[in-house]
Amino acid sequence: MDIRKKTGKRAVALVGGTLVAAGAIGVWAGGSQDAGPAAQPALASKVEPADLWQTNHLTVAAATEAAQAALAAASQENQRVSVAIVDRDGNTIVLLRGDGAGPQSYEAAERKAFTAVSWNAPTSQLAGRLDKAPHLADIPGTLFLGGGVPVVTDGAPIAGIGVAGAPSGDLDEKFAQTGVAALGD
Repeated sequence: MDIRKKTGKRAVALVGGTLVAAGAIGVWAGGSQDAGPAAQPALASKVEPADLWQTNHLTVAAATEAAQAALAAASQENQRVSVAIVDRDGNTIVLLRGDGAGPQSYEAAERKAFTAVSWNAPTSQLAGRLDKAPHLADIPGTLFLGGGVPVVTDGAPIAGIGVAGAPSGDLDEKFAQTGVAALGD
């Protein structure tokens, strides 16, 4: 059975139970696309340098080193924590859940790291701002408890380190600062 339907610049046919489509961008038949000579070249665009924004990002290796340093500092004080490192955009680079860390600690660590990098300040300082602006706590993904610190290069935040699970935010923040310090070594 051969049923054909033409729509715009594409032709679609059902041939022997297989859908076949042909058009301006190539041929698709059961999951493969012909990239042969008939394929259209990618459209080139010229973006001016003034229209680009460049940022610095930690490598996975550097983020892992910082997270391991924070986790080791906590372990030396018999604290069971999780450590998260997020990039400037709030995307998680590394997340380590220490042995025996509570189930809530990994999410709290990510949220602290996100909060610290978003406002370029330690979360312990940001928690004080809630008195004047309590609505800040309603922003998705944030957590205004001590334990998050930004990683700063040339005055701009490039990452955040969050630690959660110790009995106080002061301890969490101390361990996060150890992670930042490991990046300078």
